[in-house]
Amino acid sequence: MRRLLPLLLCTLLGATSLPAADAREEVVLGLSQNRVAITADFDGSEILVFGAVKRETPIPDSAPLEVVVTVSGPSSPVTVRRKEKKLGIWVNADSVLVDSAPSFYAVATSGPFDAVLSDTEDLRHRVSVERAIRSVGAAMNIRDAQEFADAVVRIRQDEGLYSLRPETVSVDQQTLFRTAIDMPANLTEGAYTTRVLLTRGGEVVSTYETEIDVRKVGLERFLYALSREQPFIYGIMSLVIAVLAGWGASAAFQLLRER
Repeated sequence: MRRLLPLLLCTLLGATSLPAADAREEVVLGLSQNRVAITADFDGSEILVFGAVKRETPIPDSAPLEVVVTVSGPSSPVTVRRKEKKLGIWVNADSVLVDSAPSFYAVATSGPFDAVLSDTEDLRHRVSVERAIRSVGAAMNIRDAQEFADAVVRIRQDEGLYSLRPETVSVDQQTLFRTAIDMPANLTEGAYTTRVLLTRGGEVVSTYETEIDVRKVGLERFLYALSREQPFIYGIMSLVIAVLAGWGASAAFQLLRER
Protein backbone atom coordinates (compact mmCIF):
# COMPACT_ATOMS: atom_id res chain seq x y z
CA MET A 1 0.00 0.00 0.00
CA ARG A 2 2.86 2.34 0.86
CA ARG A 3 4.44 1.64 -2.55
CA LEU A 4 1.20 2.34 -4.35
CA LEU A 5 0.58 5.66 -2.55
CA PRO A 6 3.39 7.66 -4.29
CA LEU A 7 2.37 6.22 -7.67
CA LEU A 8 -1.26 7.17 -7.04
CA LEU A 9 -0.21 10.67 -5.95
CA CYS A 10 1.87 11.17 -9.12
CA THR A 11 -1.04 9.99 -11.24
CA LEU A 12 -3.39 12.47 -9.59
CA LEU A 13 -0.90 15.32 -10.00
CA GLY A 14 -0.46 14.44 -13.66
CA ALA A 15 -4.21 14.44 -14.16
CA THR A 16 -4.56 17.87 -12.57
CA SER A 17 -1.95 19.32 -14.96
CA LEU A 18 -3.92 18.40 -18.09
CA PRO A 19 -6.38 21.32 -17.98
CA ALA A 20 -3.46 23.76 -17.93
CA ALA A 21 -2.24 22.29 -21.23
CA ASP A 22 -5.75 22.45 -22.65
CA ALA A 23 -5.99 26.12 -21.64
CA ARG A 24 -3.59 27.14 -24.39
CA GLU A 25 -4.88 29.49 -27.06
CA GLU A 26 -4.16 28.18 -30.55
CA VAL A 27 -4.57 29.68 -34.01
CA VAL A 28 -6.85 28.23 -36.67
CA LEU A 29 -5.80 30.07 -39.84
CA GLY A 30 -7.21 30.57 -43.32
CA LEU A 31 -5.87 32.32 -46.44
CA SER A 32 -7.84 33.67 -49.39
CA GLN A 33 -5.16 32.04 -51.57
CA ASN A 34 -1.98 30.10 -50.83
CA ARG A 35 -0.54 30.51 -54.32
CA VAL A 36 0.22 33.70 -56.27
CA ALA A 37 0.78 33.39 -60.02
CA ILE A 38 3.01 36.02 -61.68
CA THR A 39 1.91 36.59 -65.28
CA ALA A 40 2.68 39.22 -67.94
CA ASP A 41 -0.08 41.51 -66.69
CA PHE A 42 0.51 40.87 -62.98
CA ASP A 43 0.14 44.17 -61.09
CA GLY A 44 0.17 42.91 -57.51
CA SER A 45 -2.10 40.85 -55.32
CA GLU A 46 -3.98 41.08 -52.05
CA ILE A 47 -3.87 38.20 -49.57
CA LEU A 48 -6.71 38.00 -47.06
CA VAL A 49 -5.54 36.42 -43.80
CA PHE A 50 -8.30 35.33 -41.45
CA GLY A 51 -8.69 32.90 -38.62
CA ALA A 52 -9.93 32.12 -35.15
CA VAL A 53 -8.50 31.37 -31.72
CA LYS A 54 -9.15 27.86 -30.45
CA ARG A 55 -9.37 27.47 -26.67
CA GLU A 56 -10.81 24.90 -24.27
CA THR A 57 -11.41 27.32 -21.41
CA PRO A 58 -13.14 30.71 -21.07
CA ILE A 59 -11.35 33.82 -22.34
CA PRO A 60 -8.73 34.89 -19.75
CA ASP A 61 -9.48 37.97 -17.66
CA SER A 62 -5.94 39.30 -18.18
CA ALA A 63 -4.84 41.74 -20.87
CA PRO A 64 -6.92 41.63 -24.09
CA LEU A 65 -5.84 39.42 -26.97
CA GLU A 66 -3.79 41.08 -29.72
CA VAL A 67 -2.78 39.65 -33.09
CA VAL A 68 0.37 40.18 -35.17
CA VAL A 69 0.57 38.93 -38.78
CA THR A 70 3.83 38.89 -40.76
CA VAL A 71 4.48 37.87 -44.37
CA SER A 72 8.13 37.39 -45.33
CA GLY A 73 9.56 36.70 -48.79
CA PRO A 74 12.71 34.67 -49.57
CA SER A 75 15.83 36.01 -47.84
CA SER A 76 19.22 36.53 -49.44
CA PRO A 77 22.47 38.46 -48.79
CA VAL A 78 22.57 42.08 -49.95
CA THR A 79 25.68 44.15 -50.61
CA VAL A 80 25.14 47.80 -49.71
CA ARG A 81 27.55 50.47 -50.90
CA ARG A 82 27.95 54.02 -49.68
CA LYS A 83 28.65 56.74 -52.23
CA GLU A 84 30.91 59.67 -51.48
CA LYS A 85 31.71 62.77 -53.49
CA LYS A 86 35.38 62.98 -54.38
CA LEU A 87 36.78 65.63 -56.71
CA GLY A 88 33.24 66.50 -57.76
CA ILE A 89 32.37 62.90 -58.73
CA TRP A 90 30.17 60.47 -56.80
CA VAL A 91 32.06 57.17 -56.34
CA ASN A 92 31.48 53.99 -54.34
CA ALA A 93 33.27 54.07 -51.00
CA ASP A 94 32.56 51.65 -48.14
CA SER A 95 30.50 48.50 -48.67
CA VAL A 96 28.87 46.09 -46.22
CA LEU A 97 27.36 42.66 -46.84
CA VAL A 98 24.02 42.37 -45.05
CA ASP A 99 23.88 38.66 -44.31
CA SER A 100 20.15 38.11 -44.82
CA ALA A 101 17.32 40.41 -45.88
CA PRO A 102 13.83 39.28 -46.97
CA SER A 103 12.82 40.32 -50.48
CA PHE A 104 9.39 41.27 -49.09
CA TYR A 105 8.30 41.89 -45.50
CA ALA A 106 4.99 43.15 -44.14
CA VAL A 107 3.85 43.40 -40.53
CA ALA A 108 0.20 43.98 -39.59
CA THR A 109 -0.93 44.40 -35.99
CA SER A 110 -4.22 44.81 -34.17
CA GLY A 111 -2.95 47.84 -32.23
CA PRO A 112 0.08 50.11 -31.93
CA PHE A 113 3.18 47.97 -32.42
CA ASP A 114 4.83 48.89 -29.11
CA ALA A 115 1.61 48.12 -27.22
CA VAL A 116 1.03 44.79 -28.94
CA LEU A 117 4.55 43.37 -28.67
CA SER A 118 7.24 44.05 -26.07
CA ASP A 119 10.79 44.79 -27.12
CA THR A 120 11.99 41.51 -25.58
CA GLU A 121 9.47 39.46 -27.54
CA ASP A 122 10.27 41.42 -30.69
CA LEU A 123 13.94 40.53 -30.24
CA ARG A 124 13.10 36.87 -29.59
CA HIS A 125 10.76 36.39 -32.55
CA ARG A 126 12.34 38.98 -34.92
CA VAL A 127 9.03 40.57 -35.83
CA SER A 128 9.75 44.25 -36.60
CA VAL A 129 11.10 45.22 -40.00
CA GLU A 130 14.50 46.24 -38.61
CA ARG A 131 14.95 42.94 -36.75
CA ALA A 132 13.88 40.81 -39.71
CA ILE A 133 17.19 41.79 -41.33
CA ARG A 134 20.24 39.92 -40.07
CA SER A 135 23.60 41.64 -40.24
CA VAL A 136 26.36 39.90 -38.29
CA GLY A 137 28.76 42.78 -38.50
CA ALA A 138 31.00 44.94 -40.62
CA ALA A 139 34.72 45.51 -40.78
CA MET A 140 36.20 47.59 -37.98
CA ASN A 141 37.13 50.38 -40.40
CA ILE A 142 33.50 50.89 -41.51
CA ARG A 143 31.92 53.85 -39.74
CA ASP A 144 28.22 53.91 -38.90
CA ALA A 145 27.78 50.28 -39.98
CA GLN A 146 24.13 50.22 -38.85
CA GLU A 147 23.31 52.77 -41.54
CA PHE A 148 23.83 50.11 -44.21
CA ALA A 149 21.07 47.88 -42.79
CA ASP A 150 18.89 50.96 -42.35
CA ALA A 151 19.48 51.81 -46.01
CA VAL A 152 18.11 48.41 -47.08
CA VAL A 153 14.94 49.08 -45.07
CA ARG A 154 14.56 52.61 -46.43
CA ILE A 155 15.07 51.63 -50.09
CA ARG A 156 12.67 48.68 -49.93
CA GLN A 157 10.08 50.72 -48.07
CA ASP A 158 10.17 53.24 -50.94
CA GLU A 159 9.67 50.33 -53.37
CA GLY A 160 6.66 49.07 -51.42
CA LEU A 161 8.43 45.87 -50.40
CA TYR A 162 8.70 46.60 -46.65
CA SER A 163 5.82 47.93 -44.56
CA LEU A 164 4.58 48.18 -40.98
CA ARG A 165 0.78 48.36 -40.77
CA PRO A 166 -0.37 49.01 -37.20
CA GLU A 167 -4.05 48.69 -36.28
CA THR A 168 -4.95 46.92 -39.53
CA VAL A 169 -5.86 43.55 -37.97
CA SER A 170 -9.50 43.37 -36.85
CA VAL A 171 -10.15 41.23 -33.76
CA ASP A 172 -13.75 40.33 -32.84
CA GLN A 173 -14.65 39.08 -29.37
CA GLN A 174 -11.01 38.08 -28.81
CA THR A 175 -11.70 35.08 -31.04
CA LEU A 176 -11.97 36.01 -34.73
CA PHE A 177 -9.35 38.05 -36.61
CA ARG A 178 -8.73 39.17 -40.18
CA THR A 179 -6.48 41.43 -42.21
CA ALA A 180 -5.41 42.02 -45.83
CA ILE A 181 -1.79 42.12 -47.00
CA ASP A 182 -1.07 43.99 -50.24
CA MET A 183 1.70 42.42 -52.32
CA PRO A 184 3.29 44.62 -55.04
CA ALA A 185 3.99 43.68 -58.64
CA ASN A 186 7.78 43.42 -58.17
CA LEU A 187 7.70 40.19 -56.17
CA THR A 188 10.51 37.63 -56.05
CA GLU A 189 9.64 34.00 -56.70
CA GLY A 190 9.68 31.63 -53.76
CA ALA A 191 7.96 30.57 -50.55
CA TYR A 192 6.52 33.47 -48.53
CA THR A 193 6.35 32.60 -44.84
CA THR A 194 3.19 33.79 -43.09
CA ARG A 195 3.24 33.98 -39.30
CA VAL A 196 0.48 34.74 -36.83
CA LEU A 197 1.39 35.62 -33.25
CA LEU A 198 -1.16 35.92 -30.44
CA THR A 199 -0.09 38.23 -27.63
CA ARG A 200 -1.39 39.36 -24.26
CA GLY A 201 0.23 42.25 -22.44
CA GLY A 202 2.99 42.32 -25.02
CA GLU A 203 3.91 38.66 -24.44
CA VAL A 204 3.54 36.01 -27.16
CA VAL A 205 1.16 33.24 -26.05
CA SER A 206 0.88 31.30 -29.32
CA THR A 207 2.29 31.24 -32.85
CA TYR A 208 1.29 29.67 -36.15
CA GLU A 209 3.18 29.49 -39.44
CA THR A 210 2.31 28.60 -43.03
CA GLU A 211 3.56 29.44 -46.54
CA ILE A 212 2.32 31.19 -49.69
CA ASP A 213 3.85 29.97 -52.96
CA VAL A 214 4.71 32.76 -55.42
CA ARG A 215 5.66 31.56 -58.92
CA LYS A 216 5.88 32.74 -62.52
CA VAL A 217 3.49 30.86 -64.82
CA GLY A 218 2.92 30.46 -68.55
CA LEU A 219 5.33 32.07 -71.02
CA GLU A 220 7.03 34.09 -68.27
CA ARG A 221 7.88 30.88 -66.40
CA PHE A 222 9.22 29.25 -69.59
CA LEU A 223 11.45 32.21 -70.47
CA TYR A 224 12.71 32.58 -66.90
CA ALA A 225 13.59 28.88 -66.65
CA LEU A 226 15.22 28.94 -70.10
CA SER A 227 17.42 31.93 -69.19
CA ARG A 228 18.64 30.14 -66.05
CA GLU A 229 18.95 26.57 -67.30
CA GLN A 230 19.90 27.13 -70.98
CA PRO A 231 21.47 30.61 -71.22
CA PHE A 232 23.11 29.90 -74.62
CA ILE A 233 19.81 28.89 -76.26
CA TYR A 234 18.09 31.83 -74.57
CA GLY A 235 20.71 34.22 -75.99
CA ILE A 236 20.39 32.78 -79.52
CA MET A 237 16.59 32.99 -79.34
CA SER A 238 16.76 36.61 -78.14
CA LEU A 239 19.10 37.47 -81.02
CA VAL A 240 16.81 35.83 -83.58
CA ILE A 241 13.76 37.65 -82.19
CA ALA A 242 15.64 40.97 -82.30
CA VAL A 243 16.68 40.38 -85.95
CA LEU A 244 13.15 39.40 -87.00
CA ALA A 245 11.68 42.41 -85.17
CA GLY A 246 14.15 44.74 -86.91
CA TRP A 247 13.48 43.19 -90.31
CA GLY A 248 9.70 43.42 -89.75
CA ALA A 249 9.90 47.09 -88.78
CA SER A 250 12.09 47.84 -91.80
CA ALA A 251 9.68 46.06 -94.16
CA ALA A 252 6.71 47.92 -92.68
CA PHE A 253 8.38 51.31 -93.17
CA GLN A 254 9.32 50.34 -96.73
CA LEU A 255 5.69 49.58 -97.54
CA LEU A 256 4.59 52.88 -96.05
CA ARG A 257 7.15 54.79 -98.15
CA GLU A 258 6.03 53.09 -101.36
CA ARG A 259 2.45 54.13 -100.75
